Amino acid sequence: MEIILREHVDNLGRRGDVVKVANGYARNYLLPRNLALTVTDGNRKQIERERKVADAQETEERQQAEAVASRLAQAEIVIARRVGETEALYGSVTSADIAEALAEKGLEIERRRIHLDEPIKQLGEFHVAVRLHRDVTAQVQVTVVRAE
Repeated sequence: MEIILREHVDNLGRRGDVVKVANGYARNYLLPRNLALTVTDGNRKQIERERKVADAQETEERQQAEAVASRLAQAEIVIARRVGETEALYGSVTSADIAEALAEKGLEIERRRIHLDEPIKQLGEFHVAVRLHRDVTAQVQVTVVRAE
């Protein structure tokens, strides 16, 4: 089935793209969530109107994300944790801990935007990716130190 995307869908396409997908995926996921429309002349015109408005909004959001990314690149987060004899942490440092530390520095970032492959379980310096926008990703330096 051919559809026109109304929104950006990861691993499928961007707004306004005409893509071919399985009938069930279109009927059960994309169409009910208003992420896509079936291909007709009227829908193509509607998508073009929506695209103009969305492109202006997208540009503004991207500029804001780049401004936050520059602030994040300068931020250094220090998190103190108790450690055992083998330098292993009691517990771990998660994305929620990093979001809380960023909030203390005046940077409100949702924990879902902080991408850790797995929680940090040792002392040291780590670079953590923060996805602010689909095209803007910042790196934050997180240092885990021994709690006194």
